[in-house]
Amino acid sequence: MTLAKAYVIIAKEHNNLHLAWELSSKIRSCQLLLSEAAKRGQPITLDEAEPIIRTTVQSTVFGQLAAEALPKSLNCVIVKLTAHWLKKLTLQELANERRNSPRLVDNNLYHFCIFSDNILATSVVVNSTVSNADHPTQIVFHIVTNGVSYGAMQAWFLTNGFKGSTIEVQNIEEFSWLNVSYSPIVKQLRNADSQAYYFRENQDLKVEPKLQNPKHLSLLNHLRFYIPEIYPQLEKIVFLDDDVVVQKDLTPLFSLDLHGNVNGAVETCLEAFHRYYKYLNFSNPIISSKIDPQACGWAFGMNAFDLIAWKKANVTAWYHYWQEQNADRTLWKLGTLPAGLLAFYGLTEPLDRRWHVLGLGYDLNIDNRLIESAAVVHFNGNMKPWLKLAIGRYKPLWERYINQSHPYLQYCITS
Repeated sequence: MTLAKAYVIIAKEHNNLHLAWELSSKIRSCQLLLSEAAKRGQPITLDEAEPIIRTTVQSTVFGQLAAEALPKSLNCVIVKLTAHWLKKLTLQELANERRNSPRLVDNNLYHFCIFSDNILATSVVVNSTVSNADHPTQIVFHIVTNGVSYGAMQAWFLTNGFKGSTIEVQNIEEFSWLNVSYSPIVKQLRNADSQAYYFRENQDLKVEPKLQNPKHLSLLNHLRFYIPEIYPQLEKIVFLDDDVVVQKDLTPLFSLDLHGNVNGAVETCLEAFHRYYKYLNFSNPIISSKIDPQACGWAFGMNAFDLIAWKKANVTAWYHYWQEQNADRTLWKLGTLPAGLLAFYGLTEPLDRRWHVLGLGYDLNIDNRLIESAAVVHFNGNMKPWLKLAIGRYKPLWERYINQSHPYLQYCITS
């Protein structure tokens, strides 16, 4: 109901008064039913409970939609930047010149990659990284976005300074090699059954709504498994999600000893529910014969990759193998983490927890000392810092890296 209440606010903001009224009505009905059950001290029957369950599912779905939908002001910024990109041929010429910069393949520099269509979020990641770097001019950012956001993303990073760092923006639609004949995930994402699964209207109450999130139809979400092919000349790279904020210099990650492993990541098994058996279907012998169910899970969002070790271990081929085995979604439902847990199984080096603190998109009670000590804080969860759903306590950590004086931001926020 909490998420449903939040979505009422968002619906009103977008002038969808019918949805706001319908949600409010459902919330009141659920509250009344729960109140009556509490007063009479009797269990709620299955017939009475079903509307509550369905409304809970709907509220979770609305929360997912809220987390994925860009606010109107950010869409306005994209439109403004795209128009600027199309009008200014000099920007397009500058972008073409920078494609051939030797810095993009210089292994003496520090390389980071982000795969996103969210311009403002990506800008915060870049700005927070270079602002906290000891030597920002030695930082190189590799950004891949989609065709819709490409012009706007280019315009933003070409017209704003980021402390002398080098920034490359690529369009995923230009990756002709990433096609159905090569990649199982491309084939699956284009499959009509997969799309129906994510978008179907009649939700199955037995399936978690978050497992039917349309964001998982985005190929950008799966590019993390193709990093050596996107950047074949690089030896090391740090992958960052677009919902993180960097608070300390990350260049020491490049000198960490991964002991021959491919992936340096923070483990998440301080709680039992982050063991492998919580992500994967161990009743299937394909999983149970190869994987330890008690193995410790780890987090995507801030990962140090040794690309030489990656190629040697053939991680992308393993990713393809597991995606093919899961074509019917019986090994795991969806998402990149289960696939990552399998592809990098036995190839992950645990990092100090302070490198990557998670939960700022859902956990209200993270210790301030842990946040302050973190090199990277991660707003994983529905309550993203650019949304009205954001947790107010954490939002300033993100907002401090936004250029509030930018004319497009000022225009779009006030219009």
